Amino acid sequence: MEAALKLEPAGQQQMEEQPSKKKHPPGLYLLFFTELWERFSYYGMRALLTLYLTTALVSGGLGFKESTAVSIYGFYTGFCYFTPLIGGYLTDRFIGRRVAITIGGIIMALGNFALFAEHSKWGLYLGLLLLIIGNGFFKPNISTLVGELYEEHDKRRDAAFTIFYMGINVGAFFAPLVCGYLAEDYFKTTVNGIVQYGFKYGFLAACIGMIIGQLLFNLLGDRYLGDIGKVSAGTSAKKKMSGSTAKTPLTKKEKQRTAVIVILTCFVIFFWAGFEQAGSSLTIYTEKFVNRHAFGWDVPTSWFQSLNPLFIILLAPMISALWVKLSNSKKGDLKIPTKMGLGMILLGLGYMVLLLAVMRTGSDEQHIIMKANMLFIVFTYFFHTVGELFLSPVGLSMVSKLAPVRYASLLMGVWLLSTFVANILGGQLASFTQSLGYFEIFSLIGFMAMGLGVILLLISNKLTKMME
Repeated sequence: MEAALKLEPAGQQQMEEQPSKKKHPPGLYLLFFTELWERFSYYGMRALLTLYLTTALVSGGLGFKESTAVSIYGFYTGFCYFTPLIGGYLTDRFIGRRVAITIGGIIMALGNFALFAEHSKWGLYLGLLLLIIGNGFFKPNISTLVGELYEEHDKRRDAAFTIFYMGINVGAFFAPLVCGYLAEDYFKTTVNGIVQYGFKYGFLAACIGMIIGQLLFNLLGDRYLGDIGKVSAGTSAKKKMSGSTAKTPLTKKEKQRTAVIVILTCFVIFFWAGFEQAGSSLTIYTEKFVNRHAFGWDVPTSWFQSLNPLFIILLAPMISALWVKLSNSKKGDLKIPTKMGLGMILLGLGYMVLLLAVMRTGSDEQHIIMKANMLFIVFTYFFHTVGELFLSPVGLSMVSKLAPVRYASLLMGVWLLSTFVANILGGQLASFTQSLGYFEIFSLIGFMAMGLGVILLLISNKLTKMME
C-alpha cells in the first residue's frame, strides 16, 4: 500500500533525460536566482526596519520606543513565516506553485513600494501587511519546487538545497550593503543640524530587487522548469492516482514521517528565536555598544547583517561537499537530527562569544564601560552561520523528502511555522533587554539553545528510525 501511494516527483522525466547524474538540473539555478532577488528584497528591508522604527520622525524614521520597535519587528518577521502555512494549503489544492510564486512576488513588490511612497505609520502597516501576504504565497512553494527537481532517493538533494541556500544568502549579503548604504550614507543629509536618513530609498531598492526576480522567473520558467509546478499538487496527485486511491488515508510510515517533521519543527523554534535577534536586539546592541569606527569611517549598523550571508557564501560549498563526501563513505552521512542538534549547539556558542562583549560594555547605554571590538560581533555571526548551515538547508531537504506528496507545500508551511513562533518569541525576548539587560537575555538564549541541542542528539536514533 505504501509503495502504491508514492508519487514520482514532477521533474522525474526531465531528470531521466539528463546525460549525467552528477550535474544539477538547470532549473535549480533559475530557482537560485529567483530566490536570490526575493531575499535581496526581504533582507534589504529587514536590515533597515528596526532602525527605521526607532529613528526620530524628523530624521526620517517613525520614532517608536525600542521595546515597541523590536516587538513590531518580531511580529512582522513572525507572520512572514505564518502565512506560508496558508499559502501552502492553497497551492496543495487549488493553484500551481509557479502561479503562487508570481502572485507572491507582485504583492511583495507592492509592499516595499508602499514603504517607499508613504512615510507614516499607515504606510508602515500597509507595507508590512502586503509583505506578509506575499511571502505566504512565495516562500513554501519555491523551496518545494527545488525538491521536485530530484527523484526521491537522489543523493544530490541535500547538496542541491545547500546550493539553493547559498543563493538565498547572496541576495541577503548584498541587500544590507546596498539598501543600508542608500539609507544611512548616500541619501543621508543634515538640515539645520538635524541628520535625516533616506530609509525610503532603501525600501525602493528592495522593491526593484523583487521585480527583477519575478521577471527572471516568468521569462525563463518554461525553458528551465518545463511543466513542474504548473498545476496544484492536489490536481497532479489525482491524475496519477485512481479515484479510490486518491482518498486513501496516510500509511503508518507516512504518519511517522509527518510526526518527525512536527517534532523537529518544535525543536528549531528556539534556534530561530535566538538567530533572529540579528535584526532586533543585536542591531540595537551593535548600534550603541560596539565601536564601528574603522579607517576613519563609521561602518553602517545595517552592514553587520551582511556578515551572516557572507559566511554562508564562503562556507556553503564546503558544507555541501562535506555532506556529499559523507553520503558516499562507508560510515554514511550524519543523521538529520544529529546535524540539527549540532546546529543548535553552535548557535549557543555564538552567544557565549557575545556574552564576553557584554561583560566588557555593560548593558546600560547611559553608563557604557567601554565599547566592544567589532570582532565580537563578527565571531558571533560566524558561529550562528555554521549552526544555520547545519540546520536550515538540511531541514528544507528533510521536509521535501519526508512529506507525503499530497501535503508537501502544507508541511513546508508547517516547517516555516516554527519561524513564525520563533520570531514572535524572539521579539519579546529582545524587548526584555531594555528591562532585564543584554547579559541576562543573551545568557538565556545561549544556554537554552545548547541544552536543546544536546537533547536532540540524544533522541537522534529514535527519530531516524521513524524517518526510514
